[in-house]
Amino acid sequence: MTALRATAPRTPLGRRFGLLMGALLLSSLGNGLCFPFTSIYISQLLGLGGRAAGGYFIAMAAASFAAALAGGPLADRGSPHRVGALGAAALAAGYALLAPADSVPLVLASGVCVGVGFGLFYASIVGVVDTAVPESGRRAAFAIRHIVNNAGIGLGSVAAGLALHGADTPAGTLRWLYLANGLAALPLIAVILGVRPRAGAGPKEQPDGARPSGPGPTYRSLLRARPMALLILAQALFAIVGFTQIEATVPLLLHDRMAVTLGWVSVVVAANSFALIALQPLLRGRLERLPETVVLAGGPVLWAVAFGCGLGAALAGQAAPAAVRYGLLLAFAVVFAAGELMYSSAFYPLLLRWSGEEAVGRASALASLAWNLGTASGPPLGLFIVAHASATGSWLALALGAAVAFAVTAALYGRTADT
Repeated sequence: MTALRATAPRTPLGRRFGLLMGALLLSSLGNGLCFPFTSIYISQLLGLGGRAAGGYFIAMAAASFAAALAGGPLADRGSPHRVGALGAAALAAGYALLAPADSVPLVLASGVCVGVGFGLFYASIVGVVDTAVPESGRRAAFAIRHIVNNAGIGLGSVAAGLALHGADTPAGTLRWLYLANGLAALPLIAVILGVRPRAGAGPKEQPDGARPSGPGPTYRSLLRARPMALLILAQALFAIVGFTQIEATVPLLLHDRMAVTLGWVSVVVAANSFALIALQPLLRGRLERLPETVVLAGGPVLWAVAFGCGLGAALAGQAAPAAVRYGLLLAFAVVFAAGELMYSSAFYPLLLRWSGEEAVGRASALASLAWNLGTASGPPLGLFIVAHASATGSWLALALGAAVAFAVTAALYGRTADT
């Protein structure tokens, strides 16, 4: 099976996948309109204070944790599409609640709804995407999904910046943006339900009633399997040492420790996003010819190389020619994007193959919880490093983190779905 998939020609991903990605793009664009501003909106613009803002995020995190644990078995026993649609509906309601919010109870209710939405959505979306494409298209499909999510958030952030620029009443503008965010999730509900496999589909695309009816593996039994346990650990590490560092730590490192202007910080971040789009068609065929375990382990290797480019820019210093210094920073952005694509094209196909169809929801929930753990702990860790280390030391610490992620993923080498 692995050899056939590695040498097969590119598989068209189909109309259902295209519709799903279009709806995901719109939903992530809506998220991009709001997510950088929520704490400011609640604490300052609504005048509810820091406790209310903190309460929102605590309520969201707790609800997301509980919903992911409950949503995994629901997706396995019934249909990931129903669970995903329910998650999208909760997201729509949660974001829409922040538009008229003027009290702490409404803010907390919004946090609970958004948390439930994220928990259910991420426990089911892997199964939803998988049933929308042929098995040979899994790796490309999940790489494209990663790109779509990032592109939507980036476009939404730009649109929000334009809408808020010079706004006389930022709170009023943000109310409309939160309402737009809620509305942007509505098409996702219809599309998720619309791409459900119909009766008479192939063996992979079974109708909802044909899904396994047994209880399937439990969370505990999944984690007792060494490959799955390592894969979930790798998910947390990818968030801690990779994705959160380029989002939270690297911009501060560039600006505070290397005297890079905010304009150039924006250019580096934008270059990473554009590189994701440009590299996917170039790398797709090459990545699909390699085993998933090799591709997954290659992600942190490329991140270590990318952090090495940043280290080179730091060592060059401000006395170096601008072309050298900023060229190395742009190289960092591009090489890091290549590592992201290696992760996205390999992680979820491995998760699907090692969990089995009867436990995709539970495995997805575990991956979501590991990701949330990583995104919660990664930024504080990275910011602590920047605050207490030089630019050189910070880049070296980031590279060391990538090496730790490589060590975990390297332990998966050679394992296949048949082991």
